[in-house]
Amino acid sequence: MPRIALKDPRYYFNRHVSWLAFNHRVLEEALDETNPLLERVKFVAITASNLDEFVEVRLAGLLQQVEHGCQEPGPDGLSAEEQLQRLAKELHSFVASQYDSWNRVLLPALAKEGIRILSVAELDRAGKDAMDLYYMRRGDPLLTPVTIDPSHPFPHLINKALCVAFSLRPRRRPSTTYLGVVTVPRKLPRVVRVRNRNERID
Repeated sequence: MPRIALKDPRYYFNRHVSWLAFNHRVLEEALDETNPLLERVKFVAITASNLDEFVEVRLAGLLQQVEHGCQEPGPDGLSAEEQLQRLAKELHSFVASQYDSWNRVLLPALAKEGIRILSVAELDRAGKDAMDLYYMRRGDPLLTPVTIDPSHPFPHLINKALCVAFSLRPRRRPSTTYLGVVTVPRKLPRVVRVRNRNERID
């Protein structure tokens, strides 16, 4: 009986693609209606945390290999650059599934239980006034906009920080555009409780 060639790429799965498949299985738990609703929300949060680590560690390692000109393929026969191309498609597909699960499945399920997560545009007048007050007291003092131009290089961003980018045009030179960045401090919550006119919590 001939000996199996263990170096044959056909016998191996890509470790990064396999890890993403595992994260897909975690996301499936968020869609399982037999799980308690808030546990399903936690499963989505877990997939997001997992994905952050995946990009920071695994994807960054592949990028370093490409930058250093490493051409040696892995056990599955794919080079670092080929892996990045494949993972880009997988990641875009996965993130689309995450947002679909959250927006089309979990948000409506939470709303049925009286837990409504709304944007500022969806709030009533009293809710918007409350958010304006919250921003003036808690948000504005902590936010520092940074403009990126030839005299101001791109700033150092805090790991896993929420950053908002803006395209800016000076009034005196509207044909010139600059990039602006605002880092949202971690001490500011992502979700803020607001009472509506009926004194219910939104």
